Amino acid sequence: MLTDGFPRVDLTHRPTPLEPMPNLSAHLGGPKLWIKRDDCTGLAMGGNKVRQLEFYVGEALAEGADTLITTGAVQSNHVRLTIAAARKLGLSCEVQLEERVPGRSESYYRSGNAMLNRLMGAKIHRFPAGEDEAGAELAMQRIAEGVRSRGGRPHIISLAQDHRPTGSLGYVDAAEEMMQQAGQMSGSIDAVAVTSGSGSTHAGLLAGLRASGNSIPVFGFCARRDAQAQRTRVLERSAQVAAMIRHPDAIAPADVLTDDRFLKPGYGLLSEAVVEAMRLVAFHEGILLDPTYTGKAMAGLLAMIAEGCFSRTENVVFVHTGGTPALFAYPELTDPPDAAGIPAAA
Repeated sequence: MLTDGFPRVDLTHRPTPLEPMPNLSAHLGGPKLWIKRDDCTGLAMGGNKVRQLEFYVGEALAEGADTLITTGAVQSNHVRLTIAAARKLGLSCEVQLEERVPGRSESYYRSGNAMLNRLMGAKIHRFPAGEDEAGAELAMQRIAEGVRSRGGRPHIISLAQDHRPTGSLGYVDAAEEMMQQAGQMSGSIDAVAVTSGSGSTHAGLLAGLRASGNSIPVFGFCARRDAQAQRTRVLERSAQVAAMIRHPDAIAPADVLTDDRFLKPGYGLLSEAVVEAMRLVAFHEGILLDPTYTGKAMAGLLAMIAEGCFSRTENVVFVHTGGTPALFAYPELTDPPDAAGIPAAA
């Protein structure tokens, strides 16, 4: 494997299924849709961060750490799964929750991922800003200093741009795994669609495919930044990952495809198109997407299909990165279809 030699721990139920979505495909009348079920990675309700944490925590243990520290939004899947990984491996864990989503009710802070964080018993710190990556990093350094002062050995898991994207190695593996599963299709994989948030999953998939000699386009749908900012971020990260796996020339700028049409009204905030995408997939396939990441990516993929970007014979894989617990922090999703401007599924 391309990631042989990197320290890692075993946290993931693998391979995750690669399943057809025949009902949704027939309803849309577009390409043959498939879904890579990385919501089924196993640890604490699963998600893409489990694959990433195998390498982040492997690195931490190799350094002799006994405490994991990380940061994320109030409903962060990464935070939830970092805590779960720590508990599974007998490590201490301190997490920082950032205020990224304005105007939410009290239930947003008490349900979903936030509730699971408390259930698993992590020490929780608060950070008042949501778009201050440098400030959040400094705050984690202060948390680490506190751990050291008590005799602990902290390891900070950072998703910031200026840190090596170690977790992306998990999606180099996932790319290889997906290509091994592709034999069950009638034809080859013609495109991959994925949410692009921190950029780690998007970059890892892209680097893994290109380093394996595959030119399949990977469409990244923005969940936090505009398309140009995200493209810059993913290009840098995918190039770093390619270098890490000894394929430094694998990534070309034209490989990085980002789409921010469904980012608005902002990170973690709903739009009619996103809710409609979530309802369509739930109604036709019984698969649950989340409001922050996969719902936005599916809205983007549906728009591409409506625009005729794919033929009926092509196979398009949607990477389900998880996030199911966050559904419970958005009770308005169960409002009647005509309430709050939310449409019904077709």
